[in-house]
Amino acid sequence: MHPFQQYCRDELDRMKTEGRYRSFAALTKSRRGFPRYTDAGGREITVWSSNDYLGLGGSDVLAEAARQAIEAHGVGSGGTRNISGNTPAHEALERELALLHGKEAALVFTSGYVANQAALGTILASMGGNWQVFSDEKNHNSMIAGMKNARAKSIFRHNDVAHLEELLAAADPAVNKLVAFESVYSMDGDIGPLAELAAVCRRHGALSYLDEVHAVGMYGATGAGVAERDGVSDQIDIIQGTLAKAFGCHGGYVAARAEVIDYLRSAAAGFIFTTSLPPALAAAALASVRHVKGATALRARHAERAARLKAAFREVGVEPMPSVSHIVPVPVGDAALCREVSRLLLEEHGLYVTPINYPTVPRGTERLRFTPTPRHEDADIERVAQAVAHVLRQVGLLRADAA
Repeated sequence: MHPFQQYCRDELDRMKTEGRYRSFAALTKSRRGFPRYTDAGGREITVWSSNDYLGLGGSDVLAEAARQAIEAHGVGSGGTRNISGNTPAHEALERELALLHGKEAALVFTSGYVANQAALGTILASMGGNWQVFSDEKNHNSMIAGMKNARAKSIFRHNDVAHLEELLAAADPAVNKLVAFESVYSMDGDIGPLAELAAVCRRHGALSYLDEVHAVGMYGATGAGVAERDGVSDQIDIIQGTLAKAFGCHGGYVAARAEVIDYLRSAAAGFIFTTSLPPALAAAALASVRHVKGATALRARHAERAARLKAAFREVGVEPMPSVSHIVPVPVGDAALCREVSRLLLEEHGLYVTPINYPTVPRGTERLRFTPTPRHEDADIERVAQAVAHVLRQVGLLRADAA
């Protein structure tokens, strides 16, 4: 056995001992029945941790657009955008995304992760690499991957505008500066102070880069995200988003001034050398963005469901983390116990919620992450609240007399 193979075995054993070993739930999604799935035995499972936030993954709007595109273009795209993988749907989707965010242009990538990694990596390698990047300490792994080769990197305390200002003020004036942050932080459910962050960036001549992946579709008058809700889209230089969450499809993108997007289109390796999205996905995403722009009632229902779930948990003595978004995390605080709670909910109650452990969150902050959708009914919410309280009592995390 090669030493690396032994290393893999040892590391896997350690992960299992620490409760960090990753396994996949054998669940089959139902287009019509979402959020009901079925397990390997055919039992109905209600899923509480899908990123299909608005339940649009099975929408007739998206399905019909995809079907028509498959009939017209086939399944695969056939190449990179530069070779033969460009279609009118890709170009229309980029125009629609630019319009959504009030930017001059947009560029679609194969995923949100690739969009962050490629865009940030390309920007920070430009201009001779003479950049210092300032990153919120809770930024997503995809942003960190894009920033890893930055010549200088400073981490500011989470959502701490004053700390960012201190770091920018102390930076070399001759260095180009980029500040990267998110709107909705998906593990805690809090929201960044976008107006204040954008103002600090402008005062110090820094390029602002905003990740809106957990906000697009759900916030703002047309679903453009928290920046639209807060009226600051025009003050953010680059907005990154995904088509794989609230839009119910697949892919990622960035939107910015035309020259920035054109440069990334011609220089970002993660775009140039990757087969483009299949035409059916581009067409479905385009249909979704157009649909979601006017889906005001759906967004309101989604926000109401999140508020109702938080209230239902508190009514049974379960205190969720202080989320101000649609993300509803319930703290557990131990990796093995977190997996055990998730297992008991699935096996004994037919409810699936993902255990979130290190390295996704720091050790000691393990949690269950609930993401209610407009398709979770009152009975679903009551049932999951009661089940979570029961299981937490079962494992000793909730007093028997709570609530």
